[in-house]
Amino acid sequence: MRARARALRARGHNIQSVARTLSLPYATVWHWCVDRPEPVVLGSAVRCFRCRPDQESPLDQAAYAYLLGLYLGDGHLVTTDKVPVLRIYCSDTWPNLIDLCDTAMRAVLANEVQRIQKRGCVAVQSTARHWPCLIPQHGPGKKHERDIVLTPWQWEILTPHAGDFLRGLFHSDGCRFSNRVTVRGKQYVYPRYMFTNESADIMGLCQWALDLLGVAWKMNRRNSLSIARRDAVAALDRHVGPKS
Repeated sequence: MRARARALRARGHNIQSVARTLSLPYATVWHWCVDRPEPVVLGSAVRCFRCRPDQESPLDQAAYAYLLGLYLGDGHLVTTDKVPVLRIYCSDTWPNLIDLCDTAMRAVLANEVQRIQKRGCVAVQSTARHWPCLIPQHGPGKKHERDIVLTPWQWEILTPHAGDFLRGLFHSDGCRFSNRVTVRGKQYVYPRYMFTNESADIMGLCQWALDLLGVAWKMNRRNSLSIARRDAVAALDRHVGPKS
């Protein structure tokens, strides 16, 4: 209740208005908001909803779901530096993907985003102290060598935004291509999606999101998932879209 009172006060409401809105005594609201004002919050803490749950709209949840998908595919969170750095590696082949990643970082937490050219790819990166709050799946070593488990608050975000999460996964470790088969001497061409990841946990999250959206899939290898049915491909097209 104290956080709600301070949030209303920060948006320009006077003490009497806040007290009336929350059905609180005037003196209580004055004590919370004037006598003992909330400490000034600086840097990325201003936008970190895990540290400031009083915010009504803590982040763009669709952008967060997309960014988490990108991170689980081609991302890395460095916490050994003085300030944590989130890096997502995007192939030079897909310039639009680089822009989408940059936009998602800014929508979620980043005030500034850098693009570091590497051999064959661009490292889209942002430095902020509160990235570890929003991506608790970070840790030492490779992702497939450690457990990848979502927190309850992440499930709450991803469930209504499963399509955005899949978009991030397929934009990082997936692809859409034309599959060619020959039957009785006649060649057929049809679109197909593939998703490849060495982590059984990340593969399980992909399967969960596909099931949630009613998209049929099959495992063609231990680390590879295929979507080939016409209706399933059409459904995934609506959520994933091009990364060119």
